Amino acid sequence: MAVVEATAPMTTEQLLALPDDGVERWLIRGQLREKPAMVGQSGEKIMTIRNRWHSRIMARVTKFLDNWLDQQPAPRGSVLCGEAGVRLTRDPDSTVGVDVVYISAEVAARQPDDTTLIDGVPILAVEILSPTDILDGINEKIDQYLAVGVPLVWSVDPHRRTVTIYRPDQEPELVNVRQELSGEPHLSGFRVPVAELFA
Repeated sequence: MAVVEATAPMTTEQLLALPDDGVERWLIRGQLREKPAMVGQSGEKIMTIRNRWHSRIMARVTKFLDNWLDQQPAPRGSVLCGEAGVRLTRDPDSTVGVDVVYISAEVAARQPDDTTLIDGVPILAVEILSPTDILDGINEKIDQYLAVGVPLVWSVDPHRRTVTIYRPDQEPELVNVRQELSGEPHLSGFRVPVAELFA
């Protein structure tokens, strides 16, 4: 992960205007972060492709959250996946891509039809680790989620088959394939065996 120094904080609009050149980018407090594109043997940039385990786990997490959401009374929030763009704060902007996110009905209702971003703090942010992820970058995103008030963050590690649960002002909690993942109290009634995420 590279921190791109700038004299003035970058806005989300400036971030979205950057070229789509295979570089994964996000903003933390107006500062641009970049995860460089992969480079082939002859120096060409290679499109970033998530591995199949990452994609499978994203699908599983989304499935279990959607099933849970379908059982909730209206008004319901929304579950989004696939590097969903979320603007967490403004002035300075913090805008990130999240693997899986659950937003409340109130946040969902505030989104205009002509936007591609979610503007607001989600209830849940899920980061699924990839072999190319840089730990500092993931930790910075998790720290930012907690700093802006995301009440529940899950970091899913496909290699170790574990989920680390983060909540503001609490110690992280690690659950493994012999345990259950709970969304309490923010996702009332959500429980799934961790092993099911990796099936």
